[in-house]
Amino acid sequence: MQRTLFLLFLVASFASCSKADNKPVTPNQAPVANAGADIIIILPVNSVTLNGTGSSDADGTIVTYQWTYVNGPVSYSITNANVANTAVTGLTAGIYFFQLKVTDNKGATATDNIQVTVVAATDDDPPAFGTPYGSIPATDDMLMYEINERAFSVGGNFQGIIDGLDSIKALGVNVIWLMPIHPVGILNGLNSPYCVKNYKEVNPEFGDLDKLRTLVTQAHQKNMAVIIDWVANHTSWDNAWISSHKTWYTQDGAGNIVIPAGTNWNDVADLNYSNNEMRLTMIKAMKYWVLAANIDGFRTDAADMVPFDFWKQAIDTLKTMPGRNLIFLAEGSRTDHFTAGFQMNFAWDFYTAVKNVFRNNGNAGALFTTNANEYSAIPAGKKKLRFTTNHDESAWDATPVTLFNGKQGALAAAVITAFMNGVPLIYNSQEVGRASTVPFFSNSPIDWTQNFDMKTAYRNLFSFYNTSNALRKGSLQSFADINIVCFTKTYNAEEVLVIVNTRNSIVNYTLPMSLTGTSWLNAFNGSVMNLAATVSLGAYEYIVLKK
Repeated sequence: MQRTLFLLFLVASFASCSKADNKPVTPNQAPVANAGADIIIILPVNSVTLNGTGSSDADGTIVTYQWTYVNGPVSYSITNANVANTAVTGLTAGIYFFQLKVTDNKGATATDNIQVTVVAATDDDPPAFGTPYGSIPATDDMLMYEINERAFSVGGNFQGIIDGLDSIKALGVNVIWLMPIHPVGILNGLNSPYCVKNYKEVNPEFGDLDKLRTLVTQAHQKNMAVIIDWVANHTSWDNAWISSHKTWYTQDGAGNIVIPAGTNWNDVADLNYSNNEMRLTMIKAMKYWVLAANIDGFRTDAADMVPFDFWKQAIDTLKTMPGRNLIFLAEGSRTDHFTAGFQMNFAWDFYTAVKNVFRNNGNAGALFTTNANEYSAIPAGKKKLRFTTNHDESAWDATPVTLFNGKQGALAAAVITAFMNGVPLIYNSQEVGRASTVPFFSNSPIDWTQNFDMKTAYRNLFSFYNTSNALRKGSLQSFADINIVCFTKTYNAEEVLVIVNTRNSIVNYTLPMSLTGTSWLNAFNGSVMNLAATVSLGAYEYIVLKK
């Protein structure tokens, strides 16, 4: 009996232990394969990057990627089929399908397909006018000038700009940006040049195609590139696309075409970038102006409102044009603009920070923080466009003379903005200190006879800028101060020292120890300046020195 009880106890104990150790096993969740959005390219572009980095695994890790060809034209080559990102080259016209298979660390798999459409180049492009401009400046060396056609001359036309090219060149400019050159829509319109009625026509208000060609040709002869404003986000309500291609536009639930989301831009209709046919037509229109007028690139309006993959598609296509070295400037602040192929985008944060220092007595040292933050977010070799005004600011905010408390304040702000880091922009009228706003929905000619002393000052500033490697591409050393902006720029053996008083009063500035007792030359007149422990600067005075 005792043995029986003992055996029963053992059986019960084993049963109990077995039950305690038998925990439920959580089944492995399969991974999710993501081959990316479908791709469209136009020959001669014949390669794409397949991107599977959007794939995921909720309860583990993806350990293998496998790209395979499914069907389509037989001409193709996958560079490396076993990585998340891979290039496919040698594509020809047609529709390809590729599959991505992912496997997780527990052996589960998933697949996803991507369609790659390769469109044959069409033969209806215009013949190329002139010879591609061969002296496009490097991004580091650019000095840009924005032209509001309606304000630049009494006539408000291309001829007025042609007549003023020598004056623009005298500022040291090597890139001209023309505001939109296209016909302006009338239906629901406000006469805004950013309300495009036809992407392949010249606004007759400014002249015709031949006159635009003359403008571009003469600018090239004076060693200045020409880019045009491109409005890709929306069109006018009387653009022919509205009636012929309604699906090219964004629509509400009732099928009504709508204005751009989050705006009050009632004069324009929002384009639908999920429509591939519209995308290709837009790119073709951009290509038209490179060929028909020999322009050198684009400033893209409202670039943040247009999808990244369109900009990459457009820039990749345009970069294949033989003999062209095109400039791409994005009006926006998205960091993916640079991945898409833009060389520059707008330094909105720096502009706001400069205004805060001059108008609100903000801490001048904060400008160095803003500068560092802007450049920490972009790839090496790319640039921010720096400005103290542009067409929007001078129309809706105020011109620099008003914003920065007079001519001397405007110049002081320009020195900081242009010399610290970035591609400098001049907007027509700022060089002669126009105080009133500069509209662009209507004609308001600039008086070029006023404030010639200010124009001379700008010429001196940018003449030195163009000769100084240190200013254009040197390393920055900053010396933070609440009232004074002080920094050096160094490139090889060249060193430049910039000291700017941001206050409308005299400031006695105690120099950093590393600068005390050093000797320099005035950048504008060559006179020797020996620095003591302090320097007194008048209201908005700036000092630029070199070694």
